[in-house]
Parts: sequence; C-alpha cells; structure tokens
Amino acid sequence: MRSTRSLPALVSLRAFEAAARRLSFSLAAQELFVTQSAVSHHIQRLESELGVALFERRTRAVALTPAGLAYYDHVHAAFELLRQGTDAIRAPAATRRTLKVGLLASFATRWLAPRLPAFAAAHPDIDLQLQPDISLADVAGGDVDVAIRYGRGGWPGVASRLLMAERLSVVCAPALIGGRKRPRAPDDLLRYPLLASHAKQPFEWDAWARRFGMDLGRAQTVHLHDYNIVVEAALAGQGLAMGRHRLIAPHLASGALVQALPGTVLEDPRIGWWFVAPRGALAPAVRALHDWLIQAASASEDPAAGTDIHGTY
Repeated sequence: MRSTRSLPALVSLRAFEAAARRLSFSLAAQELFVTQSAVSHHIQRLESELGVALFERRTRAVALTPAGLAYYDHVHAAFELLRQGTDAIRAPAATRRTLKVGLLASFATRWLAPRLPAFAAAHPDIDLQLQPDISLADVAGGDVDVAIRYGRGGWPGVASRLLMAERLSVVCAPALIGGRKRPRAPDDLLRYPLLASHAKQPFEWDAWARRFGMDLGRAQTVHLHDYNIVVEAALAGQGLAMGRHRLIAPHLASGALVQALPGTVLEDPRIGWWFVAPRGALAPAVRALHDWLIQAASASEDPAAGTDIHGTY
C-alpha cells in the first residue's frame, strides 16, 4: 500500500532540486528569484522533515551526500516529468510581431503613451518598440519599421499619411503675461524669450510669424533640445512656446498654459503628425498600427486626419 505520509512542501522540493542541480545555493536563489537564505531555510526544513542530511556544507561550496544524490535522482525526474507535461499541454504561443516605431519623445509621452493600453487590448499580438529621437529615423533603410513624424510631409523615399493636423498658438505660464504686461499685438511678444525645440527644418515660429505679422528679426530665441523641455520651460515661466495643441491640451484645459494672444491660432492642414512607412504594401502588423492610429486620431476630432499625400496605402 502507498504511504499515507504527506509529501514535503513543493517549495522545499523546488529549492532542493535547483540547488542540487547547480550545486550552489546562490545560483539556485537567482534561478528561483528568492534570497540565498530562503533557499538554505527550505533545504534545512526538508532535511529535518526527511531526517537525513542532503548536502555537505563546505567553506565555499556544497556537495550532495549519498542520500542527497539518490533523492535528487527522484526529485529531478519528477520535475522533468512535470515540465514535459506542462509543455505538451500548454497552448501554442500566438505568433507575436514587434514593430520598431521612430518618433519624437514629446509625441510618445504626451499623446501616444496614454493610448497604448487601448492599442495593446486591440492588438495583443503586436509589441510596439518605441524609439524616440529628435533625428529622423531611416524608415526606407530599415532602422525602424514605421515612424510618426512631425512636419509638413514631403519626405523622400517613403509613403506618408497625415494622421492629424496640429493647431499652433503662442502659449506661456499665466504669470508671465499677467496684469499690464499682457501682449496686445504680435510684436509685443518680442519682449519675452521665444522657446524653440531642435528641428532639422524649423518652421513653426516662421509660419506663425508670417501668418500674424511678427518680425522675428528682433526675437530672442532660446533653442532647447526637445519639445518636452520647451513645454517644461514654458510651464516654469521662462518664455513663450509655440504650443502644439495636440500635445499640450491637458495644460491648456487646466490653465497651466494660456494663449499669449487669444485668437491667433495657426491652422495649416499640412502641419501635423504623419504616419511614415516604406513604399509599397504594408505588412499586416504595420497596417494594424496604421488603422488604429487613424481611428485614434479621428476620435480626437481632427477633420484633417486621414489625408493621403506622397504615397497611399
């Protein structure tokens, strides 16, 4: 008849099997993601329960006793049988696809990141690997699978689709222009530093100044590395920023940033956020990301989203 005595705790058997296989308590601890003292405790408990010593403790190493070696053969075989059975019954893992996406850090943090859980829920088989950089990732050359770029389109060698147009206006912290200091005309803005982010082809301030008649020749411009830094500097009252409404909507809604000249909003249907991919048919995962972004952009009520320029999909 089978013995009615209970088996040792599974956690103790796992600690013993790992330590015996590696002949090291510390390596077993790393494998099991526990402390070395926890492994030692479980093995001491097992030895006490069995009434035999399983290991010889030496100064810098451990070795199995004859009883430990015999017991290891059984325990290891049992765990191998469990592993084999688990592998055999486990459902095959769905084929996953990783997409490398080149984009600006500001877009990643201020627009895309809050929406990533929705994408993950809709496409659990696609992993997005975001690669933020102020330089243009080489889509055609394969550095990234796709890119989300800010600008006016027209990049050579790739297909581009406008996801959503931007609305641009000069913004700042309310205290910067409070009271009698409030600007009344575009040239009044020249009393303050103009904050600008690095761009290979800067255009925002020039386009806004041309539209509303401001002479940038007398401007004091502070060039910052990234648009995230521009926003933080504006929030700290260090100058005027060109507000990209898609990215700073929460700050405008809370009043942390205000328009320096209300009503002077530049709306150019070509200035905005573009989906950029290699020319030709899109791979299924790229198509899935493209369609989801179009839907997300439409949900943010952009009437220009979805315009095809320089290549269609």
